[in-house]
Amino acid sequence: MSTPTNSMLLTGNQAVAWGARLARPKVVPVYPITPQTPILEQLTEFAADGSFDAEIITPESEHSVMSACIPASLVGTRVFTATASQGLLLMHELLHYASGARAPIVLVNVNRTVASPWAFWPDQTDSLSQRDTGWIQYYVESAQEALDSVLQAFRVAEQVLVPTMVNLDAFYVSHALEPVMVPKQELVDGYLPAFDPPHRLDTDKVESWGNVVSQDMFYRHRQDLGEAMARVPALAAQADHEWAQLTGRSYGVIERYRCDGARTVIVTMGSMCGTARDAVDAMREAGEAIGLVKVRLFRPLPALELREALTGVDEVIVLDRNYSPGHGGVLHQELRSALYGTVAPPRIHGLLAGVGGVNVSPAKIVEFVKRAVQNEAQSESQWVR
Repeated sequence: MSTPTNSMLLTGNQAVAWGARLARPKVVPVYPITPQTPILEQLTEFAADGSFDAEIITPESEHSVMSACIPASLVGTRVFTATASQGLLLMHELLHYASGARAPIVLVNVNRTVASPWAFWPDQTDSLSQRDTGWIQYYVESAQEALDSVLQAFRVAEQVLVPTMVNLDAFYVSHALEPVMVPKQELVDGYLPAFDPPHRLDTDKVESWGNVVSQDMFYRHRQDLGEAMARVPALAAQADHEWAQLTGRSYGVIERYRCDGARTVIVTMGSMCGTARDAVDAMREAGEAIGLVKVRLFRPLPALELREALTGVDEVIVLDRNYSPGHGGVLHQELRSALYGTVAPPRIHGLLAGVGGVNVSPAKIVEFVKRAVQNEAQSESQWVR
């Protein structure tokens, strides 16, 4: 099968598989789990027709998947995997190990509710609960952005040797069909150089990972990881800029939509951004000065970019499709932290909207905004439906 150069009608999962194929990983351990399974199915179809030259491994669990990803990456091989919900939670122990070992694996997580009770709808709690594992985290809005972000994720991860997670909402993105531009293989090969890490497990040049270390050595390892993370926002912006020069598509680490002159700004992540755009357009047509800030890079949180984007704004409405029990919306709390201490910070309203996959229409977002700006500043996230 030749690589298409025109628009294809793809689901978000299929777009992810195309991104993985174009990145040319050599090892792909994956365990199927709803709603991620179509990614594995598409990759196995590519492998069967000879268009995907990678070893696809299907271990007995997601814990074993990440156990296979780490050593494959440490021998200098490009590695891709995908999971969702409980599968990501089962990987938790090894997510820490991967970042500590500086293995630049790219993992796509299809955001889905976590048990109990069982459900299968979009909710970002699964990945946001991994925010302290030392992984870079992207959140994407569409199938096109999912494909492009897989390629950008490999570019950034392999520059800083930090594993990277690309997150897309279940069903709203993973199973929805839309036109997607699939780039030529030659274009991607020019954008994404071969993975050639400075250190690897090699019998001709013996090194080792995972030894017991002193307190000071552990401290220095964590410090090095922190310094690598600090480089990510600039490298992510550069990777996005160079991709835009090649394809005309750019997303930034955050995106400002109709924010010029805005006194009220919605802040959110993932597929909710598309709905929020429609709400912003409707309110702008009604003469209301409102905009949208889309957070694409969540970890490391681009605090400087967020402060700049929200300077001079009176009200910020944070829409969280997640819930941290006893704490509220995760993005709400992270944004409050990022803006703390700034001169004349905006009032920040945290709204728990779409938790568990509840549908949130543009009209509902307009209603949320009007209700929020009429109230006092909210220090805690509020449930809205």
